[in-house]
Amino acid sequence: MPNQSTATKQSCTQNRAGPLQNLSPVDLPRKARPAGQCSCEARPPEGRGAVSERQALSPPDLAAMAAESCHPRGLSWLARSCIPADPARHIAVPVPISATATTNPASDTEESPISTLPDELLLECLARVPRSSLHPLPAVCRRFAALLASHGFLHLRRAHGRLRPCLLAVSVSSAHGAAGAFARALLQLGASSRPELEVAALPLPPPLLHCAGSSSSAFAFAHARAVAVGREVFLIGCGATLRVDALTGAARACAPTLFPRKKFAAAAVGGRIYVAGGSARTAAVEEYDPAADAWRVVAEAPRRRYGCAGAAAGGVFYVAGGVAVSGHPVGEGGAPRALEAHACAGSVDALHVASGAWAWSARPRAVPGGGCVVGACGAGDGHLYVVASHAVDLSFWRWSGGGNRGGGGACGWVALEAPPVPRGSVGLGTAVRVAMAGVGADRVAAVVNVAAVRGHNAAGGGAALEGLVLVYDIGGGKWSRAPDLPPGFRRAACAAVEC
Repeated sequence: MPNQSTATKQSCTQNRAGPLQNLSPVDLPRKARPAGQCSCEARPPEGRGAVSERQALSPPDLAAMAAESCHPRGLSWLARSCIPADPARHIAVPVPISATATTNPASDTEESPISTLPDELLLECLARVPRSSLHPLPAVCRRFAALLASHGFLHLRRAHGRLRPCLLAVSVSSAHGAAGAFARALLQLGASSRPELEVAALPLPPPLLHCAGSSSSAFAFAHARAVAVGREVFLIGCGATLRVDALTGAARACAPTLFPRKKFAAAAVGGRIYVAGGSARTAAVEEYDPAADAWRVVAEAPRRRYGCAGAAAGGVFYVAGGVAVSGHPVGEGGAPRALEAHACAGSVDALHVASGAWAWSARPRAVPGGGCVVGACGAGDGHLYVVASHAVDLSFWRWSGGGNRGGGGACGWVALEAPPVPRGSVGLGTAVRVAMAGVGADRVAAVVNVAAVRGHNAAGGGAALEGLVLVYDIGGGKWSRAPDLPPGFRRAACAAVEC
């Protein structure tokens, strides 16, 4: 039979330093012990021949027990048995506590207060969020993403007066052949407020970074066209297409055009996108359905234009400017063949989308004065607006009468006030590019970029223009200047949106 004093001593040691789960119900007496009495002394010896602990312990052990006697008052026996008497000798030992012990099981299954709101009330809350705080909200949950992409969210935001006409510019640049960096500039053009410019990086998801953020992305979107369909802007490049939400900034990849194109015409008619030109291999006009994310060929253009601009107004798709390319780049046996280029930089072709017929297939309408069309757009008033370059200055025109085949009545070009660019900036040896967009039914925005042609010196030695933003008031017939776009947006694709 083991020594009873030894067992009692082990029990006392476990109660002082051992884990609490090792204590049994018999180790917790109901009555408090007298002051200075330890847990081992509160348990009377059991059995015949039992010896008290003090008789079995050596004098050094008794001295240690006296020094570590329990506190007499203030705490329960369970707490006093674990805390030494001398606070100076006490060492705090952190006890690891599992997450399940501190977490309320009922709270894990409970929903957050905002998630219990009905969709109608949650839409009211989201519609009042400032635009600068909308970007991370689609990543909160799928419900947030669906509500933010709904038409009801856009309707409520417009009803609360939080939607303003803006000019969205999307640019991609690369440094020393590195991966392309996407950025967007949002310029507010509200009539009752001063124009404000916001510039931010365009966040791309990881799958899109792999395909669009590669080293070839700068080439794919170097001469991209931006087309707005509702609140979304489609950035169409050479073999790549991005779909950007103007409100939240969310972007995702879409189906590319059937034929690779560069410096082509693009515009939206009736919620669908039409592209033409920009390819020496085909004269096909493609149509894109955003709902199906698919392209198809709907017509053949009378001329294969390169370096052209696109616009849409009154159900007509316009293809303006550029150079007409004839011939085929590949001859018999696969041998390359030279192409013939014909100047048609001042003419415009018009496609009636509903009927699929070209208005002026034999003889396109040309801008008076022999200028070269460098920018075009349609406005809400149903008219086509173009900017033409005349080597040393710019002119601004409006086409009245739409794409009438007969060209009778009031159909014709109307000269408007020329864009007020700095004197001497446009001249011989310079290349002018104007990105235009119709802002509602009463304004036209134009981003003017002028650079010296490679291998030529600009006449007059004028400085290059980059990101010059001009706004034309259709009702007043006057131009005004808005804040310039920041550096790096010289080749930015622009579109008018409401956000």
